[in-house]
Amino acid sequence: MNLSATIILAFGMSMDAFAASIGKGASLHKPKFSEALRTGLIFGVIETITPLIGWCLGLLASQVVLDWNHWVAFVLLVFLGIRMVYEGIRGDDGEEAPKLQRHGFWLLVTTAIATSLDAMAVGVGLAFLQVNIIETALAIGCATMIMSTLGMMLGRFIGPLLGKRAEILGGVVLIGIGCQILYSHFSALN
Repeated sequence: MNLSATIILAFGMSMDAFAASIGKGASLHKPKFSEALRTGLIFGVIETITPLIGWCLGLLASQVVLDWNHWVAFVLLVFLGIRMVYEGIRGDDGEEAPKLQRHGFWLLVTTAIATSLDAMAVGVGLAFLQVNIIETALAIGCATMIMSTLGMMLGRFIGPLLGKRAEILGGVVLIGIGCQILYSHFSALN
């Protein structure tokens, strides 16, 4: 795989994390760059690891991974999305609850895993090609770190415009990403 194909693949793999990080940034109270970078690093590290796992699994049992990864991503993203919508509605009783200053580590890890399962599936496919999986995984991780950090900062500006609805919108985005993953899988079968 040449450099331009690797870059296109890397930024393509980062789009789910970018969308999720916009919602995460919008649900926080004026997140600082350090929080955006923290989120970007968590998403980037996980997005670097998942294609490597997929590549290893591709060498072992690619069909099993491909049969279930879309369901795992769908369930995780819908669960996280429903939780965000619930939190957004629960806090919307006329009294504005104080917004979080930062997201919990495990919430970010779970979101990152859910948005990176497509990268694992790509890693499975890359196991059958002549690619340097380390370089490709690092490119995907770096692109995701950049896009997630930018997404958090973009969410910082969207959040005040939407208020508490930003968390609801972020949840809807996660549910939408989960549904899109499932739809893509089933439309590819036809």
